[in-house]
Amino acid sequence: MQRLIHQLKYHHRPEIGYQLGLIHGRYLRESPYYSDVDLVVPVPLHPKKHHTRGYNQSDHYARGLAEGLQVDWAADVLIRRIYTRTQTKKSRLERLDNVEAVFGLAPGAAIAGRHLLLVDDVITTGATLEACGIALQKAPGVRLSMATIGFAT
Repeated sequence: MQRLIHQLKYHHRPEIGYQLGLIHGRYLRESPYYSDVDLVVPVPLHPKKHHTRGYNQSDHYARGLAEGLQVDWAADVLIRRIYTRTQTKKSRLERLDNVEAVFGLAPGAAIAGRHLLLVDDVITTGATLEACGIALQKAPGVRLSMATIGFAT
């Protein structure tokens, strides 16, 4: 998995994210915990990083998940307000400080009362997913689940 994720993120292989999402989504579709997910939402990249990489790896994973789950996907629900450097070498506390005010709801995001599946490629400390979750839960009645391709130790 580590090699696949590395290929996805750093060797311009977005199809890996999509295929892993598709497989994962088919498994999750069988789970009662995910049976009422309405919308798959990827963690957004800052436009600067998106331009540099050329794509958002979490978005490709989210698209595959949505297809596997047979639900909608939306990459325009969350916005990344601030560019942050890579968090690869940061501690949990440093990561939390780094993403505290980074994410917000996009204007007009129609997510009230919905069950969202927030997705990222890798979870290390959970700081990014936590910050995104806090932003998403500002909409009334949102239920939130999360999924990732893998986790780092």
